[in-house]
Amino acid sequence: MDIPDGEFSDLIARAIARLDPTIERRLDSDPEAHLELAVLTNRTYEETGRLLRSAVTSARAAGSSWEAVGSALGMSRQAAQQRFGHVPATPSPCTAECRQLVGLTAFNEIDQLNAWGRHGWHSVGYGPMFHDVEKSSTQWEHKRAVIGSRKARDLEVKGWERIGSMWFPWTYFKRPVDLPPEPGEPA
Repeated sequence: MDIPDGEFSDLIARAIARLDPTIERRLDSDPEAHLELAVLTNRTYEETGRLLRSAVTSARAAGSSWEAVGSALGMSRQAAQQRFGHVPATPSPCTAECRQLVGLTAFNEIDQLNAWGRHGWHSVGYGPMFHDVEKSSTQWEHKRAVIGSRKARDLEVKGWERIGSMWFPWTYFKRPVDLPPEPGEPA
C-alpha cells in the first residue's frame, strides 16, 4: 500500500483530532488546547509504537524472516531483531486448570484453539505465538477478527466474548457451546 505522505499525515492528524472533538475549535483561542493536543499526539506516538511491535510479532508469526521484517522497515535484519525480538510475556488470569499452547501461528492458531475448545479449554490470554487456555465444563468456539472490522463488531453484537484487549492486527473472541467437553485432549 502506497499512500502519499501528505494524505497519510492528514489521515493521522484527523484521527488524533477525533480523540477530542472539541480541540479543533479551541485551538484558535485556548492555549491549554495546544498542550492537550501535544498530550494526545504523544499518546498516539506511544500507541503506534505498541502497534508496530505487535505488527512485527504478527509478521514473524506468519513466517516472515528477520531479514524480510528489516527490509520492510528500512533497517537491517540485526537492527529489526534487536529492536523487536524481545517481547515480554504477560501472564494471563487463570482461575482453574491452565495450559499454554505454544508454537501457534497466524495460520494454525484458530484451528488449534477450536480443537482444544471441543475438549473444554478456552483462551484467557495470548501473546506472540501462544495462547493461555483454561479448562471448563463446556465446549468452546474461538474466532479472531481484524481490530475495528465489521466482523469484530458483528461478533460482539452476537454475544461473542472478547479475549483480552488485542494483538495487532487481531482481536480474539470466544463463546461457550452448550455441549459437554469431549474426553481427553486434542491429538
